[in-house]
Amino acid sequence: MAVDQRDTYRIAGFDARERGFNRPADIERGGDGYRAVFRYETERILTGDRDTREAALIELVRMLQARGYRQLRSQLSVRHGVYLGSQEPWIEYPDPAGQSETHGLFNLMERLRRWFTI
Repeated sequence: MAVDQRDTYRIAGFDARERGFNRPADIERGGDGYRAVFRYETERILTGDRDTREAALIELVRMLQARGYRQLRSQLSVRHGVYLGSQEPWIEYPDPAGQSETHGLFNLMERLRRWFTI
């Protein structure tokens, strides 16, 4: 019996339009390593081949952040085809420097408050 080489992570956060999301991302064995596949609405994001599953996941997070996604976190939910549910901890990824200053109604309100208190 063949062992399923695919892992699935839950990726959660806010998309570029400030909407919360929680979607699966598959990490699968590619030609020269592992790659991440993420589908969200009409987008399909595919990373290049990486040496490890974790490196493919990190590349996916960086690609999402470059597209305006923020407050991202991941949780391993399927390892080698075995469903883990919510047993694994969530891993949070800090937003790139400056990104949190330009996103969100809260940040807009905070900037307005600072402007009026000067």
